[in-house]
Amino acid sequence: MSAPTTVVDTHVHFWNPQLLSYPWLAGVPPLNRAFMPADYAAQALLPNVAKLVFVECGCDPARSLEEARWIAGLAAAEPRIAGIVARAAVERGRGVRADLAALRRVPRVVGIRRNLEEETDPEFCLAPDFIAGVRELSAFDLSFDICVRHHQLPAVIELVSRCPEVRFVLDHCGKPAIRERVLDPWRHHIRELAALPNAQCKISGLLTEADLDGWQPSDLRPVVLHVLESFGPERVMLGTDWPVLRLASHHERWLEALEQCLSGVPEQDRAQLYHSNGEAFYRL
Repeated sequence: MSAPTTVVDTHVHFWNPQLLSYPWLAGVPPLNRAFMPADYAAQALLPNVAKLVFVECGCDPARSLEEARWIAGLAAAEPRIAGIVARAAVERGRGVRADLAALRRVPRVVGIRRNLEEETDPEFCLAPDFIAGVRELSAFDLSFDICVRHHQLPAVIELVSRCPEVRFVLDHCGKPAIRERVLDPWRHHIRELAALPNAQCKISGLLTEADLDGWQPSDLRPVVLHVLESFGPERVMLGTDWPVLRLASHHERWLEALEQCLSGVPEQDRAQLYHSNGEAFYRL
């Protein structure tokens, strides 16, 4: 099976702790330093990366707009940064409109992420103000990245169903319990989410949900194939989750593993996953 001729990496992070504060990095020493576009260019062994989508990195929430502007500035030297998914406090309900307007004025901002995986209330995203805030995205033509753990998926399904006018993409396949080899009820929830036409899914972030030191492509294949079967080849996209990916492996091995998982998948479907779906979803 040949390597993809064109890749759109829909999930990349850049950060510099000397410029912005990222409190979570203190607990992850291998990542607690600057990771910049030059590092990606040097370390990313994926062939033919044509475009990147930056996804917010958990900086101090008060500086989310500053983060988006900083990344837009980096794009001047790294034009492959074609899209920016910024953070916005959608839980403020309609009060988030001013923030969305400011973010929309930043070049290349195409979507919003409000990370939910650390919320202790599994129904945090179903609060009326949260739903109202997410609904505001459609007026600004912004998508919403969903980052949750597998046990939070029931609430996510409800959120997506209540906001049919908003385009959603599930990051990291909803973080299934690959390490524990327990894929139910994740499989059922993925089918439910995929039944909603305004939802798509990123095949990304799987290595860090597996055994960091001992994972094998065979651990990932049931997840990849289930997502492909559930969403169909036209609603899945590739992401590397770089540099978090480095906790488990590197780009080249991730691509090799994914290629093994996709054995038997038609070339046209693989092309959609590798580039055209991400390009279309984020309107790059």
